[in-house]
Amino acid sequence: MSQVYWIAGGSGGGKSTIARHLHHRYGLRIYDTDAAMSDHTRRSTPQDSPFLHRFMAMDMDERWLDRDPRTMLETFHWFRGEGFHLIADDLLQPDPRPPLVAEGFRLLPHLVKPLLDAPGHAVWLLPTPEFRVAALESRGSTWSIAQHTSDPQRALANLLERDRLFTERVAEEVEQLGLQGIEVDGSLSEDELTERVAALFGLKP
Repeated sequence: MSQVYWIAGGSGGGKSTIARHLHHRYGLRIYDTDAAMSDHTRRSTPQDSPFLHRFMAMDMDERWLDRDPRTMLETFHWFRGEGFHLIADDLLQPDPRPPLVAEGFRLLPHLVKPLLDAPGHAVWLLPTPEFRVAALESRGSTWSIAQHTSDPQRALANLLERDRLFTERVAEEVEQLGLQGIEVDGSLSEDELTERVAALFGLKP
């Protein structure tokens, strides 16, 4: 894992964007944990990922309307770390190519920390609720899930509150474990945020 850098945190915080900038500036390969979800779902079992398999059995209203945001947080499989062992397996495959950056919300602080070659190799981007809404609107994905329910407005409110709670939990864990977090509130440009992450990672042009 000495060749792995980690960018994690709440949805809408710029993880994928910053990873792409690091790829173009420093030649880092990208491991996109979102893109791996389908493969990891296929490789999972009800024994190692029970919450995932319960989620898969629900319809959209059961997922996003019939439960309160706190319950949604506590039972969402990726937020519980299900499938993380598959991420670790993927990253441990021998590869002679340049270092990579792993990015995604599934990279929970308490799961990543034991794998860190150095504490400075990981950062969690922590978007404010206002920034998250703006980010979703800018990429046109605000309603991508909620529109498939019988009450899109309430489903969206539930999703945003769940994600706020998740980001809050991640921020607390980052602080408790002595890891690196950056609040993302729009005060830094993409270039400035990229430079800050690169400096934390100790990357050189």
